[in-house]
Amino acid sequence: MSKWSVTRILLLALLAAMFLLGAVTGGKGFIDELLYYQDDILFLTGQHLELTLISGGIAILIALPLGVWLSRPAMRRHAEGMMQLLNVGTTIPTLAILALAMSFLGIGMVPAVFGLTIATLLPIVRNTYTGLLEVPAHLKEAAAGIGMTPGQMLLRVELPNALYVIFAGIRTALAVNVGTVPLAFLIGGGGLGELIFTGIDLNEPMMMLAGAIPTSLLAILVDMAVAALAFVFVPKGVNPLRLRTA
Repeated sequence: MSKWSVTRILLLALLAAMFLLGAVTGGKGFIDELLYYQDDILFLTGQHLELTLISGGIAILIALPLGVWLSRPAMRRHAEGMMQLLNVGTTIPTLAILALAMSFLGIGMVPAVFGLTIATLLPIVRNTYTGLLEVPAHLKEAAAGIGMTPGQMLLRVELPNALYVIFAGIRTALAVNVGTVPLAFLIGGGGLGELIFTGIDLNEPMMMLAGAIPTSLLAILVDMAVAALAFVFVPKGVNPLRLRTA
């Protein structure tokens, strides 16, 4: 088991322990107060997942081809400049990006998806680019030696050997995305941020926890789901230790 798997398990255990501690110390009242918001939790969790899936899906569809394109020999000299441009999406605070998106696109889901997509791009592009560059040269030489075209080499040799690193970037990006979605509430995008920020404004800790606990669990579950997909799709012959993440 990798150290990252152990870390995720420990984090999940810590969150469960915190929840149980609150339930024990607060008794039945803690559970009752939390369940008071169950309808809101279910509805807003659906919105939260919708925002994550849409913005994360768009980011993946943009970032994967962009990372592949930048890894090609003709584009490598421009890759770092493009990375720095994408880095603006992570350097600028997400709330500022959402505010700028709201200025041009109004309020609601559209500016929220736009801002979240921008904030999610870099880890996927960076890991796709790095993973493809880290493919051992002798594999590419062997592929060229048997007459593979550049396209065949990319699909049959480079991408299978880079998938572990690519999935690592997707896992990082989606985990950050889930944790950032609560900010979308501030521009009318919905999500569990409604409970978190309203609880803060009204000084209602239970309302805040009703949004914060599901958000934390969603981040872990999304990360575990992507890890499961990586286990299925990454070729078993690929040694992840020879490929470093970005």
